[in-house]
Amino acid sequence: MPAQTGDTVRVHYTGRLDDETVFDSSEGREPLAFTLGVGEVVAGFDAAVATMEVGDRKTVRLPAEEAYGARDPERLLVVPTDAFPDGVQPAPGQRLQLGVQGGGAIEATVTEVGEDGVTLDANHPLAGQALTFDLTRVE
Repeated sequence: MPAQTGDTVRVHYTGRLDDETVFDSSEGREPLAFTLGVGEVVAGFDAAVATMEVGDRKTVRLPAEEAYGARDPERLLVVPTDAFPDGVQPAPGQRLQLGVQGGGAIEATVTEVGEDGVTLDANHPLAGQALTFDLTRVE
C-alpha cells in the first residue's frame, strides 16, 4: 500500500539531466530514507514516491519548478576580490560557504573571476533544470 504523509520510506534512485548525465545515484549505497510530505526532498520527488508501493519501479521527469526551482538572478553576487581571506584564490567552479548576517551559511559557486571582483552563484547547482529519476521503493 502507498505510504502516508509522515511515514519514513526508503528508495533506490538514479537522477539524470536531460542530456542523460547522471548527477546522483544510490547505486552501491544504502537506499535513501526520508519522511514523506515534510520537505526533506524536492517536491516532485516526494510526490512521485508517495504513489508507490514497496517493490514498485518508475521513472519520473520533474520540471525545474518541481525540483530545485528556476534560477534566480538575484542569487548572483559580485564580491570584491579583497573580501576573501588571505590564501584563498577563488577559481571558476569552486564551491564556497558564505556566512550570512544573523548566522548560518549558504553555499555558492564561483562563476567568474574578473577585475571588478568575483561572481558567485548562490542558486542550487541544479536550479533551472528538469530532472529525471528512476525510482524503486524498497521499504
